[in-house]
Amino acid sequence: MENPVVPTEFPADDLRGMGAVDAKEYIFHYITTLKLTEKKREECSTEYEKWAARVSLAQSRGAQDLAPQAQAEADKMQAQRDALDAEIAGLKGQIQRMRDQLPGLAARERSVDPDLLEQELLIALGLTPGEELKPGLERQFEEAEADAALEALKAKMKRDETP
Repeated sequence: MENPVVPTEFPADDLRGMGAVDAKEYIFHYITTLKLTEKKREECSTEYEKWAARVSLAQSRGAQDLAPQAQAEADKMQAQRDALDAEIAGLKGQIQRMRDQLPGLAARERSVDPDLLEQELLIALGLTPGEELKPGLERQFEEAEADAALEALKAKMKRDETP
C-alpha cells in the first residue's frame, strides 16, 4: 500500500486536504502502528516480569552481586514500558481525532460544486461551457431571425416542388 500524502502545514492528525478514502487509509496506517506498539508493550511487560522474578530469585538466594544487575534490567524494561504506554495513549488520541473528522470529509465530497452544476446546465441547454446566457432581447431577435430564415427556406422548397 502506498502512504497517502499529508499536507505538511497541518498536524499529523489533521486530515484537511484529503479525500475520505485517503483519510481512511491514513487512519489505517495509524491503527497498524498502534497495534504494533501494543505488541511491543506486551513483549516489554513480559520481559519486565522476567527480570522482576530474577531480582526476587537473586535476593532469595543471597546473590547480592546479581540482584542489582537484574534490578537494572527490570528498571530499563519498566522505563520502556512506560514510554510505550505514553506512545499508545498518544496514538489512540490521534486516531480518535482523525476518526472524528471523517464525517466532515465525506460530507465535503458529497456537497454540490456550483461551477460544475452551472456547466452541466449550460450543456443541457445546448450551450458550450464558458458561453454565457445571452440577454433576453438579443436572444429573442436571434430566434426571430432563425424563424424568418426557416420560413424563407420552406417557401423556397415549396417553389422548387411546384412544376
